[in-house]
Amino acid sequence: MSNVSDQAVRPVVHYTVSNGVATLELDRPAALNAINAQMRRELPPLVAAANADPQVRVLVLRGAGDRAFCAGADVTEFVAEDSLPQVRAARDREAWNDAIAASGKPTIAAINGHCLGGGLELALACDLRIAAADARFGFPEVGLGVIPGAGGTQRLPRLIGLAAALRMILTTERIDASQALAIGLVSEVSPVADFGARVVALSESMASRAPLAVQYAKRAMIEGGALPLPAGLHIERDLATLLTNTQDRLEGALAFKERRTPNFTGR
Repeated sequence: MSNVSDQAVRPVVHYTVSNGVATLELDRPAALNAINAQMRRELPPLVAAANADPQVRVLVLRGAGDRAFCAGADVTEFVAEDSLPQVRAARDREAWNDAIAASGKPTIAAINGHCLGGGLELALACDLRIAAADARFGFPEVGLGVIPGAGGTQRLPRLIGLAAALRMILTTERIDASQALAIGLVSEVSPVADFGARVVALSESMASRAPLAVQYAKRAMIEGGALPLPAGLHIERDLATLLTNTQDRLEGALAFKERRTPNFTGR
């Protein structure tokens, strides 16, 4: 594992863009990509950069190495705070994984190996989760005298239902990829040997669609899903109306008539 001085000069989140997909790689493989203070600082501005880049259409979050997506918080950085208000203020300030949840562009968590605690909370902040067959999921927090405090108690039950979420969090049981698929925690499980290629195929397929339509569809489902049905339908109609005045809508119709692949530009 790198020492503190090494990590002060070496980024621990790497950012690359290819074929419309921005990949954010958590790069602390010797520490199972555990979340440290530097990672919490680096991730939000990189997400903001991807959202601001018109060439980026999809964000993929992954962990370096073959052992873990992210094993949670780096316990070597745990220190006693001076006061409870100080702890509360720090939590309000950090909200680092909310940057992923707030992305207007679709986000995919590519999960291999360990996905635990804060790492699972980070994956839950993404729109989709695809797992390698060796992935393992769990929330160990209550066994350590704390609770998931970065969205786990709120996002997990909304995704998989209250009963399944209560079991995962209150028992600290770990589940494998097939169990995660069965309860809806992940949308797909891939053989380990095919995992990288499958992530690329899924993300590039999504990136090939009309960017504004993808973003508006995401917005309609997420914003509308938090509202009563009539209000959600109103949001859907408004966003669908806005898309009728885009160049991509005309290009999509023309490409369909001409039986060719559309060239979407995000306008």
